[in-house]
Amino acid sequence: MELTLLGTGAPEGLPRPDCPCAACATALGPDARAATALLVDGALLFDLTPGAAFAAARAGRSLGGVRQVLLSHPHDGPVVEVPAGVPQPGRVPDGRELALLTGHRVRAVAMDAPGTGYALTGPDGQRLLYLPPGGAPAGLEEGTGAGEPYDMVLADVVGRPDALARLRAVGAVGPTTDVVAVHLDHDVPPGPELRRRLAVAGARAVPDGTTLTVGVYEDVPDVPRRTLVLGGARSGKSLEAERRLAAFPDVVYVATGGTRGGDGEWAARVAAHRERRPGSWRTVETCDLVPLLTDDGPPLLVDCLSLWLTDVMDAVGAWDDAEWADSGERALRERVRELTEAVRGARRIVVAVSNEVGSGIVPATASGRRYRDELGRLNAGFAQECEQVVLVVAGQAVVLRG
Repeated sequence: MELTLLGTGAPEGLPRPDCPCAACATALGPDARAATALLVDGALLFDLTPGAAFAAARAGRSLGGVRQVLLSHPHDGPVVEVPAGVPQPGRVPDGRELALLTGHRVRAVAMDAPGTGYALTGPDGQRLLYLPPGGAPAGLEEGTGAGEPYDMVLADVVGRPDALARLRAVGAVGPTTDVVAVHLDHDVPPGPELRRRLAVAGARAVPDGTTLTVGVYEDVPDVPRRTLVLGGARSGKSLEAERRLAAFPDVVYVATGGTRGGDGEWAARVAAHRERRPGSWRTVETCDLVPLLTDDGPPLLVDCLSLWLTDVMDAVGAWDDAEWADSGERALRERVRELTEAVRGARRIVVAVSNEVGSGIVPATASGRRYRDELGRLNAGFAQECEQVVLVVAGQAVVLRG
């Protein structure tokens, strides 16, 4: 089954008309995107958009053989002219199936927002799922391919990463599913930053006019198993870590800072973090990280290693010079060794957050300098075991490894 993407952008396209934002200003050449429209085997068109016939011609395709046009979402703005010879567009009621003379079968998938998703099975059995902008499937437990991965999924990965999480939770997206991001808007700067954000979700973007063969998996990106996200205070490191797992279900969020009863400012920080996390995530408040890292299970987000180190230094008496010299330093080294060995053997996806504090003012106290030095050693040892290491500065992620 062959799929040509006549457009891959949001309904308004990218750049948006008259939008002065930085993302729109840099959406040029291959990063410019018309509204998403898909041509399947020259016979089925998902979403008729302005200029679809010209887009098909540029891609070396024709709409002359189209036998069915299906709309996935309400189309605002001027009425789109239907090219001569192309059938009038329509929508399939949720849950209904449409069989085409070409051998394709289309089933309408209910969404949690206005629009319709389409599950398509080709004549040779390949399976494709196309979702509208801003929507995620509803009622997955009742169907939509639960337990059987699609060969390809085209979805609003940036706007609704939870749609991928839902599909992964029921087995509809697996390691070999080719996830292609469509309905791309100006929420993420185009180019390298967009590719980076999509890759950590196991997705990719392609330019308008690209033809893909459903069931060919060579370009499916590998999700890094272990990632360390570094950054200074309020740099955006926690948000970066959370974004990396937004497209995965049942994430275990490990909070190493505790509740700190009576500290209102800390409580406000914790509340802000909880508010932006998906409701399906489970929170565990602990500094006992080794058992979590050595167990199998859903993805793990540890926030953060710097508070874990504070807890361990408290436990080994690292703040007292005599205790440090006697046994504290050896005990701390052993705890860090156990942690890094657990990371090395981890089989689940792990994203850990830590502070990068070694580039600022030298602490005025011996204990402060000791903490700074030990955190630097911990970060270096943990990073050594990770496939990807990212430094976040002013909300911008710089990839150091991977």
